[in-house]
Amino acid sequence: MKAMKRTALAMLALAVAFTSGCGGRHSGKEVFYLIASNLSTPYWQTAAAGFKQAAAQFKVTARVEGPDNYDPKAELAELQKAVAAKPAGILLQVSDASVLQPEIDAAIGAGIPVITIDSDAAGSRRLYFIGTNNLEAGQLGGKRLILKLGGKGNVVFFTFAGQPSLDDRLKGFKDVFASRPDIKIVDVVDIKGDTHIAFDKAQDYMALTGPKKIDAFVCLESETGKMVADAIKRGGGGRELVAWDTAQDTLNGIKDGSIDATIAQKPLTMGFLGLKALDDVFHYPPQQLGKDYSADSFAPYPVFVDTGTSLVDQSNVDLFIAAAAAQNK
Repeated sequence: MKAMKRTALAMLALAVAFTSGCGGRHSGKEVFYLIASNLSTPYWQTAAAGFKQAAAQFKVTARVEGPDNYDPKAELAELQKAVAAKPAGILLQVSDASVLQPEIDAAIGAGIPVITIDSDAAGSRRLYFIGTNNLEAGQLGGKRLILKLGGKGNVVFFTFAGQPSLDDRLKGFKDVFASRPDIKIVDVVDIKGDTHIAFDKAQDYMALTGPKKIDAFVCLESETGKMVADAIKRGGGGRELVAWDTAQDTLNGIKDGSIDATIAQKPLTMGFLGLKALDDVFHYPPQQLGKDYSADSFAPYPVFVDTGTSLVDQSNVDLFIAAAAAQNK
């Protein structure tokens, strides 16, 4: 009986030690940052929700910082503040690689892990990238337009110049269009973070007729879909529109037919996996934080984690609307 009691007490002590050890790995004093531009948009609010969800599971502190609009210099200022605070790790959207790369390298040099999401700075010393394969996403959109246009037509794009993810998407479209010489890219409009520029330019292009008529518009980011759809409606319709991401007004546009399709990404997944990845690096740091692990076949880290994309049209839009409603409950 005494032996059984001693055994039970030993097992209880082991269980307590195990539980304490697991709980002791994390602490609210561990602070992780998510830094991005356009934080006011549904896309980045969703990414932030994933980031905070993972932080709540691990019982660590999550901070989300950055400008509400597209402003790489303001994002840089937030990154510099985060580096000065010496956090456990930084998850960063690269709105403009030329602006942000030096500070990414400075963070790594200061011993702070940096992982990029959504938009990468491949030439920096960041550990790796979590997000969409934007080149393939652009190809997916390009194939859709070829189908809708019958292989012929004039196309206008809307983008933010200098953002690597959008540059890759545009390249994906161009790669697919290369085999279709009758599809011509008339213009790539830099909206400079102002959706009204997209609306005004779309209205101007809707007025063109004859050989200069614009047959399709493509929004390479999440904010301009509804604005361009409204411009098409005011101009009499009859144009194809491929948008980006799954903001509610974009999904509504697909339902009512003003938007043909959108390319859906997984921002919540990016934020959720991003914090967990940073946590792992913080607790199990590599021998060399600034090493180029892409050139190491035995590296502990990937080069790229693809979170996936989908094409949303009228055949499946209800599934995406239902998923968004469930998430927002």
